[in-house]
Amino acid sequence: MGIERRVEFAAALTLDWPRLVADLAGRGLSPSLRMIDDLPAFPGEVPPPEWRELRLGFAAGMVTVRRVGTDLACVVWGTADAGLTAAQVAVADSLAGQGAGGIPRPPR
Repeated sequence: MGIERRVEFAAALTLDWPRLVADLAGRGLSPSLRMIDDLPAFPGEVPPPEWRELRLGFAAGMVTVRRVGTDLACVVWGTADAGLTAAQVAVADSLAGQGAGGIPRPPR
């Protein structure tokens, strides 16, 4: 089972991959693009504008970013440790900053 952190957008985000990588590097994270739409990504590859799912590798594990309508869902396994959860939050926050997205607060 996965843990999802959704970023809501009014319109579909055009991902700025270099900006995402730079922003995450500024947060002390080094993502590597592992898969694009269920296919292995080549070193240095940039996702095409029409991507549907990305898998980002971090030292702590993998974060999946999936398009859900105009929103983006950042998903990790339910067994994610604190390091992977921090990477998931950083990815969601960075994506939200690229397109004025909002991250809904979980219900209390």
